[in-house]
Amino acid sequence: MAKAKRGQRKVDGWKSKQWYNIVTPDMMGQQEIGETFSNEPEQLLGRVIEVTLGDLTNDMSKYNVKLVLKIDQIGGDSAYTKFIGHELTRDYLRSLIKRQTSMITANLDVMTKDGYKFRVKPTCFTVKRARSSQIKAIRQYMTSIVQRRARESDFNTFVQDAVLGKLSAQIYRDVKSLYPLRRVEILKSHVLTEPSVREAAA
Repeated sequence: MAKAKRGQRKVDGWKSKQWYNIVTPDMMGQQEIGETFSNEPEQLLGRVIEVTLGDLTNDMSKYNVKLVLKIDQIGGDSAYTKFIGHELTRDYLRSLIKRQTSMITANLDVMTKDGYKFRVKPTCFTVKRARSSQIKAIRQYMTSIVQRRARESDFNTFVQDAVLGKLSAQIYRDVKSLYPLRRVEILKSHVLTEPSVREAAA
């Protein structure tokens, strides 16, 4: 009769993993927005997290704004994140598009006064369809407003203005004299580059 072989003990992979609380950046109140796990904390660095502005503020009207964060630091059982971009949800964008109106978009690369380079997508929605000359004028005016606002703002201020609606509100106020507008939104932003440690300390 053959003897049964003693099975080798298997290490439970789950037991070797540690849970970490995901924490928002300082400018977003360092809120805990979830948990993630890893057996090596270094493996969490660079992981991208998405959360809606509505989740952070408990404001139903803000669930159409999606924030994109990236884990860049581990401390104890916390995974700290930084802001790398935002965008509006597709469902919300579809709700803004109407027949017989114009959607005027600009894709801009701008630099804040503390050296952060952003790609930003401001967009105007008109009350009725605009002519090509009017569209060109609106886009140029919108571009100059965003570029100037970036030059005058540091990273935190520019992010908050873009995400919370202050930048789109300024575009609306300044551009509506050129042509009747229904809505202005910053559809998307993305951090392209950050200043070097030396530049940030200057």
